[in-house]
Amino acid sequence: MAAQLFAAIDVGSFKLELGIYEITSKNGLRQVEHLRHVIALGKNTYSTGKISYKLVDEMCRILEEFAGVMKAYRVSDYRAYATTAMRGAKNSHIILEQIRVRTGISVKIVSNSEQRLLTYKAIAMKEAEFYKIIQKGTAIADVSFGSMQISLFDKDSLVSTHNLPLGVMRIGEIMSKIPTDTWMQQPLIEEVIDKELANYRKMYLKDRDMKNRDIKNLIAIGELVLYLARDEINNTRTDRISAADFMRYSDQLLHMSLDQIEERFGVSSGYGALLIPAAVIFRRVVELTGAEMIWIPGIRMCDGIAAEYAQSIKKIQFVHDFDDDILAAARNMAKRYRCGGSHAQCVEKMALLLFDVMKKYHGLDGRDRLLLQIAAIIHGCGKFISTRNTSASAYNIIMATEIIGLSHQERELVANVVRSRGEEFDYVGDDTKVAKLTALLRLANDLDRSHKQKTSVCRMAVKGGELVITAGYDGDISLELLAVSMAADFFEEIFGIRPVLKKKGRG
Repeated sequence: MAAQLFAAIDVGSFKLELGIYEITSKNGLRQVEHLRHVIALGKNTYSTGKISYKLVDEMCRILEEFAGVMKAYRVSDYRAYATTAMRGAKNSHIILEQIRVRTGISVKIVSNSEQRLLTYKAIAMKEAEFYKIIQKGTAIADVSFGSMQISLFDKDSLVSTHNLPLGVMRIGEIMSKIPTDTWMQQPLIEEVIDKELANYRKMYLKDRDMKNRDIKNLIAIGELVLYLARDEINNTRTDRISAADFMRYSDQLLHMSLDQIEERFGVSSGYGALLIPAAVIFRRVVELTGAEMIWIPGIRMCDGIAAEYAQSIKKIQFVHDFDDDILAAARNMAKRYRCGGSHAQCVEKMALLLFDVMKKYHGLDGRDRLLLQIAAIIHGCGKFISTRNTSASAYNIIMATEIIGLSHQERELVANVVRSRGEEFDYVGDDTKVAKLTALLRLANDLDRSHKQKTSVCRMAVKGGELVITAGYDGDISLELLAVSMAADFFEEIFGIRPVLKKKGRG
């Protein structure tokens, strides 16, 4: 089969990047072109909240050139994603429209959780190394210009992930207002970083040092880290470095003047200044985790965009299951808000059974099934704040908590489904999907009304306009019978199928 050419565009906080990739079923992904243009979009966003027209004009000019390159390569498809700087700009929607009109390129703003999942998919393209490393305790530090993501893997499972406002450009902006020598900036930067890391440890690690998790490896991601690890013998970049060598090498950098950094790395003064906070951030993460080895896969956002696209058209398959990472994030959230346990597990099981048996009638897809599963896992989180106003509390918690891999819209959908489970459904707006998932979640929850998993063993089948649920429990299921009968009208209204709960052996 002929190779397909795909273009990935990253509208980042400090640069615009274009990657052209060849995609084949046999060889997977291969980059054939890479273009990069430095533009400090984030500086505008962080200082004024908007991106200036001058930068918009420059951005459109470069993206128009990218469009020309895409045309020359005859790419069959493309994806253009914008991240932190555009997410934070008050005038982002106006800018996106100008880009579309002037260049013909449609840019999508991705949430932080989507952005980080793309990064992990780019790492997973180096499949053998990634899978081998995460079998042991592994931390991933993804330090970008706008923010930082810290994630923990243990035995191929995502333990936790959290975003911190520690982007190098944000810190650089703070440091630019403090006149001091390069080497004197380190303690000031450490104060900013330590404050955020202390909060992270307290909230997500129960005041325990991450060394207790036996972190062996650190995967360091971000453009700037490529300058922070070198093979000193050959004076070339290396993808592996011991923690001790990294600390020694970064210490040398932190004692250089800005002029020396520019000369050593061949970068501009503005770029060189950003290497300082990057070095301090990675040093602090190494110290916090106690990692012994650092792997620098050298991936970029464009690689993740291309990997996601190739996966979507079934040209590549990952050994690592990224949906499991999304579910792990939801389960960790349930644990944090104490809404896990046997009832949540039963509701999750029932919700998935209902989704599958009703597939012919709801018309939803696999992604919707995943969103329903997440809603089932965290549906009780509102009780952590209030036992009287749990629905509103749950909505607020979900909207304030990032779940890796979900867009803002998907997280809002989950939040609305969880809120609607405990309230009278509001039909305002185009919320057909919310209504369907709410009906499924309500019924799943009502099937365990007693919280004793009496219907966890059951059969489900649609017969003659009814969804017949036959419980295998021998004891009293009066609470479940009442709850299902009360939920039946709404379920029938949404699907045209009426749920009926019965006991095994009874008509």
